[in-house]
Amino acid sequence: MVDLKKISRIYFIGIGGIGMSALARYFSSKGVTVSGYDKTETNLSKQLEAEGIKIHYRDDINLLDRDAQLVVYTPAVPKEHREFTYYQKNNYTLLKRSDVLGKITEDSFNICVAGTHGKTTISAMIAHILRDSGYGCNAFLGGVAVNYNTNFWSQAPAEVWESNEKNVCVVEADEYDRSFLKLKPDVAIISAMDADHLDIYGTEEAMQNAFVEFAGKIKSNGLLLSKHGLKKDQELSAPIHLRYSLQNDAADVYASNITMSHGSYLFDVMTADWTLDNVVLNMGGMHNVENVVAAISVAHHLKIEPAKIKSAVQNFKGVKRRFEYIIKTDKQIFIDDYAHHPEELKALITGAKTLFSGMKCTVVFQPHLFSRTKDFAAEFANILDMADEVILLPIYPAREVPIAGVTSELILNEMSMIKASIKTKEELLNYLQSSKNSLSTGGEDWGEIFITAGAGDIDTLIEPIKQIILKNQNIPF
Repeated sequence: MVDLKKISRIYFIGIGGIGMSALARYFSSKGVTVSGYDKTETNLSKQLEAEGIKIHYRDDINLLDRDAQLVVYTPAVPKEHREFTYYQKNNYTLLKRSDVLGKITEDSFNICVAGTHGKTTISAMIAHILRDSGYGCNAFLGGVAVNYNTNFWSQAPAEVWESNEKNVCVVEADEYDRSFLKLKPDVAIISAMDADHLDIYGTEEAMQNAFVEFAGKIKSNGLLLSKHGLKKDQELSAPIHLRYSLQNDAADVYASNITMSHGSYLFDVMTADWTLDNVVLNMGGMHNVENVVAAISVAHHLKIEPAKIKSAVQNFKGVKRRFEYIIKTDKQIFIDDYAHHPEELKALITGAKTLFSGMKCTVVFQPHLFSRTKDFAAEFANILDMADEVILLPIYPAREVPIAGVTSELILNEMSMIKASIKTKEELLNYLQSSKNSLSTGGEDWGEIFITAGAGDIDTLIEPIKQIILKNQNIPF
């Protein structure tokens, strides 16, 4: 078995992925020579390069690291990938990302956040509270925390890593490819079990059974915090099992007395044994109030002082692409979100329309994966009908090859609203620059919410759209 402490050179295939890049940063912080390949250049891969990590974007065995002692790959890498095949044929040590993360966390106190949605925000919230309060943690996140502009940080400098007494890891526990079953949680959170990744699991029940198995991996005296009302709740077993909720007082911990003010929330966290009054969350979406209830519960379990918890929550700036405010004025709200599952999209649109009621709501949605679009076309259509205008981009394929007959039109054809269309990225930008839409003139008298959503490369449009809105509406840069 490979000893990670003796690795001095490591190579990543798919280094630009959010989970892979966190591992790359971890090894780089330990003084290991890190390099890798990815299919396309992104803002995240540019950041890695700026941090001294060498990356190339062409599948070419002449560019890989032949001296690598360990090769880490993502399960999304196709089996015919030339670099991957080269390393296999030449007997290099290859490990999946999940195996490496499992090894890193073998001897640490692990807070593992799982769920088909919500896990990135909850894990970032927990990691931020621990860092901001001085408790400390190592964070392996599935998104970029805005406060720190990174998806990884270490609890202690590399030279004192081994001597750190706590050695706490906050880990986003990914259910894709059953990766989260490699982890050994001391504290586990399960936020949702909605059907997803059916290309991996086959059925919703098989996927839910994997979450039951994940809960069964909690260490002795460990805590399971699950969302109240989950399917198979009675099959989730743990030494300590608490349920959290947004406002349902049948749960063990929930929010109460929630008030809203232009994108922020004030509320109390209630339990039978303790309360936390006047919590301020400067992040949109009622689902994020529920997410922070879970994060606060973990912080309380760790005995962090209430005042420090409240201070950390109030200065939490969110996660990039999770209900992220790009523009926020009295008349114009521009929100970007990673939402790629029907339930995530529902929470996003509902949250925005509730916070900014009366405003026109325009949604640009990029479906992610042919298989997910095929499985949930009707659900996506029903939820998108909540908006006043919808623009669909072509499907982002990610790891998949096209499926005959599966395009964004599957969603469009199921929609009942009149003002819905499919546009390419270029067509979208041209449309927003034209006089045919309210964004070009500053919206209707009551203002406008503009939302971009999807897990593909729609994020490359955020800055161009922002500049169009600022210019057209004469909003100060």
